[in-house]
Amino acid sequence: MTAKPYTIGVLTSGGDAPGMNPCIRAIVRTGIARGARVVGISNGYEGLINGEFRELGARDVGGILLRGGTILQTKRSLAFREPRGQREAIRKMNEFGIDGLAIIGGDGSLTGALALHRQEVKVVGIPGSIDNDIWGTNISIGVDTAMNTIMDAVDKLRDTASSHGRAFLVETMGRGSGYLAVMAGIVSGAEIVLIPETTVTIEDIATAVENTYKRGKTHAFIINAEGSGIKTNELAQALEDLDVGFQTRVTILGHIQRGGSPTAYDRLLASRMGVKAVDALLNGISGVMTGLKGRGIDYVPLEEVVATKREVNMEYYEMVSLLAQ
Repeated sequence: MTAKPYTIGVLTSGGDAPGMNPCIRAIVRTGIARGARVVGISNGYEGLINGEFRELGARDVGGILLRGGTILQTKRSLAFREPRGQREAIRKMNEFGIDGLAIIGGDGSLTGALALHRQEVKVVGIPGSIDNDIWGTNISIGVDTAMNTIMDAVDKLRDTASSHGRAFLVETMGRGSGYLAVMAGIVSGAEIVLIPETTVTIEDIATAVENTYKRGKTHAFIINAEGSGIKTNELAQALEDLDVGFQTRVTILGHIQRGGSPTAYDRLLASRMGVKAVDALLNGISGVMTGLKGRGIDYVPLEEVVATKREVNMEYYEMVSLLAQ
């Protein structure tokens, strides 16, 4: 009698991140190559509860390497946060014969993965979040693409800023983490970066912008993470009222940061993490997340990942003002 092949379920949850599709592709094709069956679960944990399953073959993931977003789509699920919803999800998995799950997403998604692991579900998490706030990995899927999107936008705005002698306020994502804003500030040559991890007054910002003007600069850039505590439009008006030397203009990048074709780095990172996740499940490893440590992809316990938040390296934050002379 032929043994039943191991069945891997894969889902994407929470906010989408460029590189999720290359990761799905890697999971499907690696699973098939290893003799497993791979099932795609649509709409995240909500789809897991509702049994939105379909088997994926190698051709089903052809051509998705260059696509942003996620072909499996994603939703946030209030029902899954409750024990009843989790029990229903496990029941649907068992009915469909899913032996283990690969879950791609951010901190909320990985918290859900840990909840399933505690109920003896075989599960491996894969970090996908543009905020890069997930503990246990140097970088998450989607971060590099999002950062390049911000850099490209600021580079284009710089032409107008220098032509008209303006201060541009660029709002990035980063409700609870300033990583994107800080790194984008360095690579884009911003004068000031505002992040949730620090407190800066409007007067401090105005002084810094005015000093930039006095040093003879033709423009200034302020990058504001959305969770910094200072509203971008209100700051722009305050700088106008204080007459800091530049006219101010606002650009809120919003969800454009989540989209676009993943960079080469994100495609490679996502592919490596997808392969590593499949190998974990097929070797009986569960309750871990794939994380980039140095040059290698390692397994990090989900308990550790969920219990700890990755903090912004403040040395990078200090580099912004150091390099903005």
